[in-house]
Amino acid sequence: MSTLTVDYQPVYEQPGTPQQSDFEAWANAAWQDDEPSEATIRIVGTEESQALNLLYRGKDKPTNVLSFPFEAPAGITIPLAGDLVICAPVVEKEAHEQHKELRAHWAHMVVHGMLHLQGYDHVNDEDAEVMEALEIQLMRQLGFGNPYEAEEVERDS
Repeated sequence: MSTLTVDYQPVYEQPGTPQQSDFEAWANAAWQDDEPSEATIRIVGTEESQALNLLYRGKDKPTNVLSFPFEAPAGITIPLAGDLVICAPVVEKEAHEQHKELRAHWAHMVVHGMLHLQGYDHVNDEDAEVMEALEIQLMRQLGFGNPYEAEEVERDS
């Protein structure tokens, strides 16, 4: 039984963006807790991604996924994991540049972001190895290859 509810916010739409049910399945697969919780997945364009990346990370460019873990005030217990903000144009551009299947890259962004919401990080090498190993395992369970190895994709020219 699913323990994660996903609030899906497609504020930017483009061809190739997966369905809400895909985002829900990927997020649930990456949710490592048995306790019920909720996460928001917001699909945005480059302007919103760039503004948020500048505000919260000091980087003046759009990025693939931003994770905002929910931090409840002391004494408040609300089952919220947090928010993922995924930039559709960046995900598509990266998939093309990295020779990855678009759907697999979308899935990876959700898995990666959901792990960040649960406290996983890749700031140092040891933490990165743990997080990447879990990402690879989860992606395999979802039927995708290793997201850290480029897959050759047939492209029509």
